[in-house]
Amino acid sequence: MISNSVSIEEIEVGMSASYTQTITDADIKAFAGVSGDHNPVHVSDTYASESRFGKRIAHGLISAGFFSALFGTRLPGYGCVYASQTLNFKYPVFIGDTVLATVTVKSVDIEKRKITFDTICQVGRKKVITGEAEIYIPEKK
Repeated sequence: MISNSVSIEEIEVGMSASYTQTITDADIKAFAGVSGDHNPVHVSDTYASESRFGKRIAHGLISAGFFSALFGTRLPGYGCVYASQTLNFKYPVFIGDTVLATVTVKSVDIEKRKITFDTICQVGRKKVITGEAEIYIPEKK
């Protein structure tokens, strides 16, 4: 069996993991196709040029989805279950922006097998998304 996970007993407050990706036009088009969100502020240069942003913005959930990647593959890793997530969208992400997503352990409840994380996406030094997630780690069979 392939394993890429950290046991709940090994997880400590302050542990973190990060993921970086540059947002492309193809990412936005693919996300619009999968999600059904074809809001012109994401997919139309003409419409977006007249918006308050002045150009197209990425769907916020593209960047927020990087948290899921971190939880499922790095910390805690394979087998964990996303229980909840809050998201505060602070600034837009544009095509060509490089997003750094970071999850940091805030608390560990071994008895309930739940971990609370602070979640942040940054573009440069600017926090574009902040929030908190709760992850459940099932017992291994």
